[in-house]
Amino acid sequence: MRSLLLACLCLSGTAWAAPDATPYPTTSSPKGIQVQMIPDALELGIHHATLNLRLNALLASEKEAKPGQPTASADGFVFAINQKSVEAMDRQIKPLSDKGVVVTLIVTTVRSPDERIRKLTIHPKADPVKGITMASDTVTPEGRACYKALTDFIAHRWSADDATHGRAWGWIVSNEVNSHHEWHQMGPATAEEVALQYEDQVRLAWESLRRHSTYARIYLSLEHNWTAKNNRDPLQACPGRTLLELFAKRARERGDFDWNLAFHPYPANLRDPRTWLDKVSFNDNTPKVTFKNLEVLTKKLATPEMLYAGKPRRLSFTEQGFDVTQRAEALVEQAAAYAYAWEKVVRLGDAVDAFHYHRHVDHAKEGGLRFGLWSNKPGTVSEPDQKRPIWFLFKSAGTAEWKAAAEPYLKTCGLKSWDELKLR
Repeated sequence: MRSLLLACLCLSGTAWAAPDATPYPTTSSPKGIQVQMIPDALELGIHHATLNLRLNALLASEKEAKPGQPTASADGFVFAINQKSVEAMDRQIKPLSDKGVVVTLIVTTVRSPDERIRKLTIHPKADPVKGITMASDTVTPEGRACYKALTDFIAHRWSADDATHGRAWGWIVSNEVNSHHEWHQMGPATAEEVALQYEDQVRLAWESLRRHSTYARIYLSLEHNWTAKNNRDPLQACPGRTLLELFAKRARERGDFDWNLAFHPYPANLRDPRTWLDKVSFNDNTPKVTFKNLEVLTKKLATPEMLYAGKPRRLSFTEQGFDVTQRAEALVEQAAAYAYAWEKVVRLGDAVDAFHYHRHVDHAKEGGLRFGLWSNKPGTVSEPDQKRPIWFLFKSAGTAEWKAAAEPYLKTCGLKSWDELKLR
């Protein structure tokens, strides 16, 4: 089987240094966003940022491979790296980390237009058409080697002690895996099969990360369905609680490691931002976990079967937003939902690493949903147009201005005081 890199290219024999032992950074608040505009994000006063990193984009095609090009290797296979893609990530990560923002990478794979790269990066049982983000190929010898090589490259460049290119402290492996038909496409699969594949993929990424950083954090990714699932077909999706339990069991069987949880507590209905109206319960049998019942997650992570070294796993909210509907009060409801969510998150205290808002700017290809702090210009996909009221509220989060900025939204949420949101 041919290597992606032409045979005439050589890999340097550089030996990596011992893993960096710098502790995971502490911040004064969990305020974060999936960043589209770096200057605006910094103006908003964020402490955390998520950025998408596509594994397939890091690979150069065989046509692009040239002598002297950067490479990555594992298990006897050598792969050519797409330098332009790497430098584009540098330009996103470094300006944020240089300002003290804790950067987390959402490490996913999508279908490359290059057939060779598709075969290297996508699970061999994945549907040829369905799915947006894909399970990685950790099955075939070359695909597995490619995944190991790329994750090691990422860790060495962005999660080691040398911050020349910027530094990332968190990795989210894949996306919303309990809806695997769409976000972790690996073909029809039972919850058990998804858990086995995903645990292996996360473990490989963790092993790469630990070679370069002792305390950077790795996260599983789940959407808001808990005992419910996002598809009637059990081979297309599974409840988040089920997948979490199966993952934890498999990890213990193979030798436990310090994985954490990235959760997306969207409102029960993505097209209704009024999360305070969600029909959920506050116990482990709730169909969904939204901002209304976040404490379900911290309770679950504190159960004996979820602990690591006697402590609960870390929790981060890494993708969630509030839709601007067609109702006359839509902009007020969007901002009120953020105020409600922020007040719930801060009550979880140190259990939460970050609360990343999604989206920075409306995206025309998001099924008609309008989550942005900014609207997008008509006729564009995501070019910023106008700041919404939520932008100004978001800026005040975690500052002395928060109380005055959030108080007007109490009435919209049907509350007299934010203290009514005490944890149950």
